[in-house]
Amino acid sequence: MTPATPCPSPVSRKAREIPSFIAMDVLETAQAMERGGEHIVHLEVGEPDFETPLAVREAAIAALEAGETHYTHSLGLYELRDSIAAHYRARYGVDVDPERVVVTNGTSPAIFLTFAALLDPGDQVALTDPHYACYPNFVTFCDGEPVYVPVREEDEFQFVPEDLAAVLGSRTKAAMVNSPANPTGTLIDGARLEEVVRRVEGAGAFVVSDEIYHGLVYEGQARSALEFSDRAFVLNGFSKLYAMTGWRLGYLIAPAEFVRPIQKLQQNLFIAANAFVQKAGIAALSQTDREVAEMVRTYDARRRYMLGRLEGMGFTFRCHPTGAFYVFVNVRHLTDDCYRLAFDILAKARVGCTPGVDFGPGGEGYLRFTYANSLENIKEGMDRLQRYLEDLGREGS
Repeated sequence: MTPATPCPSPVSRKAREIPSFIAMDVLETAQAMERGGEHIVHLEVGEPDFETPLAVREAAIAALEAGETHYTHSLGLYELRDSIAAHYRARYGVDVDPERVVVTNGTSPAIFLTFAALLDPGDQVALTDPHYACYPNFVTFCDGEPVYVPVREEDEFQFVPEDLAAVLGSRTKAAMVNSPANPTGTLIDGARLEEVVRRVEGAGAFVVSDEIYHGLVYEGQARSALEFSDRAFVLNGFSKLYAMTGWRLGYLIAPAEFVRPIQKLQQNLFIAANAFVQKAGIAALSQTDREVAEMVRTYDARRRYMLGRLEGMGFTFRCHPTGAFYVFVNVRHLTDDCYRLAFDILAKARVGCTPGVDFGPGGEGYLRFTYANSLENIKEGMDRLQRYLEDLGREGS
């Protein structure tokens, strides 16, 4: 009897081939350990540990009680879009037509809508290496091709315009900027961002600027791509600055000719963001300055503490993180396999951290720690890491 031919997988190629998000793998492994009774210090996932500001919660409750539970315009409530435009005008001095703003259920859908509107099969998107782990997955899911530009610690892990220019070609559709950046916590200065925009647009492509960590800046100044071009795509949202990760509210600002195509995608894929959550977003932009300022001060104190502890353990930095809530630590003197090291730290020290390879080949030899946790927990995590390194040194001697 002839053996039956194995059936091909019923799962789509895209679903089979998309890689896991290693930071989430670390988190979920840590959660399994916690269910077994272990105490884990979570320094692996970038989620604010603060409560959403009271004014935001009250605005959502008021909207629910007022019956704001129905579909909105697919681009989002005009009042929110106008507030976003006013926010960019006040912070960056740029004029944004509210009709260019598309409100989304979080910033990840905004990234997806942007690349779905931009990319045809074979189009290329230039990304820094390292980069936020999910960027290339959005690009490939939309039939594009990521092109990686190695970036160096001494250059703040941001594009060097000359290196970026070397990969720009006839197939380049976009280059993606992230400042302050995940995983590195670094900023691109205004002059360099302006030059990046000039070179990308000179090649007939678009800049896509992920500005989700704007506002979480401790040294220097975050600059918006819209200061240098009205043809840039800007991605932003409420999760990080306003401690609203679970609310799932983001937005994109698109060049005018892309708004209607993106709107059609939104109508078909997502319809609209939640009405009462959009009302909460208006309150976040207009009523939370005091709470946001306090969160920024607290993050900065944690950042300085974590950097001091890490440097005291012998880690060195060619540039300090000055935004977001991440420290990207060079561990090449310890290992050539940061994935193994991260899970070994979790198993032995009970500290969660993310291996740099989650963020591209250029992340090998690094670990990412987040200080989006209480100072008490950060101190405990650093104490445990120091003991782990001392044990590692004894084992190697």
